Amino acid sequence: MDGACGAVTWQPTPALVRTVLVAVGALATALLTGRPALVVLGAPFAVAGVLGALARPTSSPRVRSTLDHALLHEGQGTTVRLVVEDPDGAEHVTRVAAQAPYVALEPRSGAVGGLRGTGDPGLVELAVGPRRWGRREIGAERVGLTSAWAAWRAGPVDLPSRGMFVLPQAAPYATREEMPQPDGLVGAHRSRKVGSGTELEGIRAFTTGDRLRRISWPVSLRTGELHVVTSRAEQDAGVWIVVDALREVGVSEGVDGRASSLDLGVRAASALASHHVRRGDRVGLQVLGTRPVCVGLGAGRRHLHRMTGTLARIQVDHRSHLPAEVDVSATTGSVVYLLSPMLHTPVVTAAATLMRRGLTVVVIDTVGEQQTSRLGDRLSVKSLAWRMRQVERDDRLERLAALGCPVIGWRGPGTLDVVLRRVARRAQVPRLGAR
Repeated sequence: MDGACGAVTWQPTPALVRTVLVAVGALATALLTGRPALVVLGAPFAVAGVLGALARPTSSPRVRSTLDHALLHEGQGTTVRLVVEDPDGAEHVTRVAAQAPYVALEPRSGAVGGLRGTGDPGLVELAVGPRRWGRREIGAERVGLTSAWAAWRAGPVDLPSRGMFVLPQAAPYATREEMPQPDGLVGAHRSRKVGSGTELEGIRAFTTGDRLRRISWPVSLRTGELHVVTSRAEQDAGVWIVVDALREVGVSEGVDGRASSLDLGVRAASALASHHVRRGDRVGLQVLGTRPVCVGLGAGRRHLHRMTGTLARIQVDHRSHLPAEVDVSATTGSVVYLLSPMLHTPVVTAAATLMRRGLTVVVIDTVGEQQTSRLGDRLSVKSLAWRMRQVERDDRLERLAALGCPVIGWRGPGTLDVVLRRVARRAQVPRLGAR
């Protein structure tokens, strides 16, 4: 990916000007005072000045930068290369890049230089690595060229900042548990409902309405009573991933440091989406924010790229007012993962509403104890305010638990195994759901 191109002209360096002035001054002083020794002392400066003046380049170089990759995952790296067009006469190249938030530079100072024609193509290359998802800017650069004898310089020329789109790093996650209430047509997770499928569910006694082709004759002959084979319906899981982006709790330190609540939510959502898409499930994504975004149910790699791209575009506007209510677009029979710090009433109300409708809702806490550990002094105003919010938050979570909604912190692989196992057993019990 090419950047802007800047043309530069050659100007004498201060070193050349000083050399010429010293040589002329020594010669003039020698003539006025009649001291030949000054001529001998000024001769090296005169030679260097003549060689520098003769080395004046005649080209008009143009400078531009190229970015090897404009789309990366956080934690990955790429190279910003410098291209000099018509570089005849340039002997040394120097570039300095400004520091940008959540972008690591190598070298860390952002300053790099080298001689042209040394055979090392990476001499003036700058390595960059985004440390957080989202839209990242690589700092503006200044590039300067120097001729032989350091007599002439071109620039410095300013190159604008470069944009880069960074996808969230999928947190490690895997589970062998099946979805509690699959709802669809295809996929790896079979329905727990009995239907006309091919996967064996069990054998039970014959009842009125059972099809004759389902009769298990070996079991019937052995027991003396008719028994039929039951199977699971050919349905997959409809999974909705809901990310709370109303507010961000904590300060993000990038992929290598502590994560804010939104960092944890976005990376966990990316991991869940990747896991279920690989298993063949239909997955949907909804972002709760000042500008809600919804990606409908779908499957396949292209759909996964669409969801991760949507996650990377999440922005939190702390100056906006919180909505009075939020609506989650989840159909009956779906499993809903709600990734939220659970600090806002509309989100808690939405989770309770989904539970009353008969949906399976799993709340993934994106705060945990990591934010509390940053507060420092327990007697500070900030710490007291957070503990007051924590008391209110605990009360809300207890009310959700009373409705049967599990709340669990994100811990990577195996996070949801126990919860899904319990919810799956509960899903087999008949219940009445409101529409």
